Amino acid sequence: MYLIQFHKFGSSHYHEPTITYSSFVFSLPPPVLGAVPEPCQCRDLELDCDGAQFHHVPAVSINVTMMSLQRNRLRILNGDIFYKYQSLQKLYLQHNRIRAVSPKAFRGLYNLTRLYLSYNKISILMPGVFQDLHKLEWLILENNSIHQISPTTFSGLRSLVLLVLLNNALTMLDDICLEMPRLNWLDMEGNQIESVGNVTFWSCNMMTVLVLQSNRISHIHEQAFSFLQKLGELDLSSNRLLAIPPNLFVHLGDLLQLNISYNPIADLQIDHFDNLHKLKSLSIEGIEIGNIQRRMFEPLKHLTHIYFKKFQYCGYAPHVRSCKPNTDGISSFEDLLANIVLRVFVWVVSATTCFGNIFVICMRSYIRSENKLHAMCIISLCCADGLMGVYLFMIGAYDLKFRGEYNRHAQAWMDSVQCQVIGSLAMLSTEVSVLLLTYLTLEKYICIVYPFRYLTPGRRRTVSILLSIWFIGFVIAFLPLVFKGLFRNFYGTNGVCFPLHSEQPETTGAQVYSIVIFLGGCLI
Repeated sequence: MYLIQFHKFGSSHYHEPTITYSSFVFSLPPPVLGAVPEPCQCRDLELDCDGAQFHHVPAVSINVTMMSLQRNRLRILNGDIFYKYQSLQKLYLQHNRIRAVSPKAFRGLYNLTRLYLSYNKISILMPGVFQDLHKLEWLILENNSIHQISPTTFSGLRSLVLLVLLNNALTMLDDICLEMPRLNWLDMEGNQIESVGNVTFWSCNMMTVLVLQSNRISHIHEQAFSFLQKLGELDLSSNRLLAIPPNLFVHLGDLLQLNISYNPIADLQIDHFDNLHKLKSLSIEGIEIGNIQRRMFEPLKHLTHIYFKKFQYCGYAPHVRSCKPNTDGISSFEDLLANIVLRVFVWVVSATTCFGNIFVICMRSYIRSENKLHAMCIISLCCADGLMGVYLFMIGAYDLKFRGEYNRHAQAWMDSVQCQVIGSLAMLSTEVSVLLLTYLTLEKYICIVYPFRYLTPGRRRTVSILLSIWFIGFVIAFLPLVFKGLFRNFYGTNGVCFPLHSEQPETTGAQVYSIVIFLGGCLI
């Protein structure tokens, strides 16, 4: 006995045949194919002529069951070229220069089960070209230039289960399974298909895997997949779909994997996935879901893997075991603060900030100062900085509360009043601190540059300026809470309740507001 291992789309690999009995090793009998051309090799009834630079199919024994002619220089497959090899079961013709295939090229190959024609230059397959291949199970046609096929192209393929047309130039499909009733797996990735009609898969009731990735599909008929009731995997990623028809997935009750990533889809309907009760993997990467709701994913009770564009979306599917991306750089699927450094220093900085500012306030309050107005400004600045310490303390506390199961609470936390309030405190602290430092800096600058013309501001003026600064800070911080319609969930775009990412706003108004505050205000 000997082992033959075949790669799905590649060449065959052989292990030298030997028979071992006790301590004796007997070699197998010499090849039964007789004389074979150089540099071909044979193993029993299998012929390997890979890389032999042949321009024509070599003549060998009619008993051959496997013929591998990969990386040769074949250009045309003429009629009856394989007719005498009716025992052939596997035929490998990858990486040649085949441009034309005669309608009778494969005539007589009644026992063929595997046919590989990948990486050639075939542009057209004539009707009936596979007419005699009644036992063919795999037909691999990837990386050619095929731009025209019809249902009758595949006539005779009553046993075909796998058809790979990856990276060709097909623009349309018409009832592709008409002559292939047992077709189980269809890979059409990397073609130029623009639409999928209601009869495209009319006869594909045995299909379990359908790959339409990286085409130009902009329209899919609502009933396009209604006959694919056994479909287990559907890939529509990297197309040009602007919308998903409302009832497109209604009949796909057995679907296990769905990929609609990287389409310019504007909105997903709330009930799009309601009938996908067995779905285990859902990929919607690269899609901005403006109307995302937890209700969209609640019917998917068996969902174990989901892939989004943003980590924040994971909070809308808390029952899913694995969600990607699993972090936004701050939070993770398990923890509010993903990094151990963040977890430690949020407490260190919080304690230092609170203690330091309280200490300064107490010292300034009980120790007499020559410049009481300046001391008043310093106390005001300490109060603003102290609010940041309170904010960090609250973030640390909620990190402890959600430790190990953050995603279960993420969306409720980001929508909560607590998150909005502490986010507002952080914004208030930031803006008041910046404005106070700006005021103190300007005051000292004027005092130094114009020492004789500068008049020290009085108590009333200083108090007015400080109150104005705090008022402006309150307006900036709490405006997003008052005008919810304009800002929506301004502070709930991430787990730390601070609008850090202006490129991920709830609305255009929120984005402009963030840019003005963080760039305009802080550059003053």
